[in-house]
Amino acid sequence: MSDIEVTRSEADSRFEAHGGGQLLGFIDYTITDDVIDLPHTKVFPEFEGQGVGSALVRQTLDQIREIGDLKVKPTCPFIEIWIKRHKDYHDLLA
Repeated sequence: MSDIEVTRSEADSRFEAHGGGQLLGFIDYTITDDVIDLPHTKVFPEFEGQGVGSALVRQTLDQIREIGDLKVKPTCPFIEIWIKRHKDYHDLLA
């Protein structure tokens, strides 16, 4: 799926993937000191297998990198595996 945009919803403590005017999925987060824990990724079933999860993780990590002072704790297994496969994001790990 193309044209996926990820935005941060601070009120809901999550990063949300949107496309075609719909919410496609999200990543929950909690922040403690300088560590952002990413415990859960959800892609709604009707959007699975369309690259939403990968786009959601990549754009979330890019936004965290832009914040600049946070390290990532990927307790969600999907995010942990994704980061392991993409070495250019290893510098974000707590």
